[in-house]
Amino acid sequence: MPQLRIENLIKHYAVDGSMITAVNDVSLDVEEGAFVSIVGHSGSGKTTLLSIVGGMITPTRGRVLFNGMDLSALDSDGLSEYRCEKVGFMFQSASLLPILTAKENLLLPVAFRPKQSAGAQQAAEQRAVELLQAVGLGDKINAYPSQLSGGQQRRVAIARAFMNGPDVVLADEPTGDLDEETEAEMMRFFMSMNRDKGTTFILVTHNTELARQAGLHLRMHRGAIGAW
Repeated sequence: MPQLRIENLIKHYAVDGSMITAVNDVSLDVEEGAFVSIVGHSGSGKTTLLSIVGGMITPTRGRVLFNGMDLSALDSDGLSEYRCEKVGFMFQSASLLPILTAKENLLLPVAFRPKQSAGAQQAAEQRAVELLQAVGLGDKINAYPSQLSGGQQRRVAIARAFMNGPDVVLADEPTGDLDEETEAEMMRFFMSMNRDKGTTFILVTHNTELARQAGLHLRMHRGAIGAW
């Protein structure tokens, strides 16, 4: 059984009286520790697919299995636990809270866990510092988003996705607003987390050069998925 099994996913939306198919009968097996890239034009269904895999929206038909567990069988608490414990998200926007420092933004996912001991909280704070150092922001740990450039905010958001030690990272254009040098640096970071930690990646990107570095390259077109 693969870590992720996507079976015949379909997602329809009603828009102005018309039915739009965002995801069109997508099936895909993703093995643990795989690095998958998905390219495609805007509107091809990439973000919708990631949102379904991440348990954020419900498909019209089909299902997603995580280690054999059917996401459609989970209640709201079960889905929240899945999103918090198993999946790390990188969204198209950095979405940092302006009243929190870089480190505090990283600690936010930890806040949704049950009350932790002082030792566990200290370990989480240390992990936040180490992740910020890993993305080149060791000198910005206590900076607020308003004190960071757009690229630095993006790197905070990238680090935040790893705070809970996720099994799978779903990355939606995570380097779209970075310069080429920083983008390459972040891709090396992703590859190292994939290689050293065994973190499974599904990366959505418009950058075909970036996508080619993945082990499996896919393309979405009009909601359907295939190799390229």
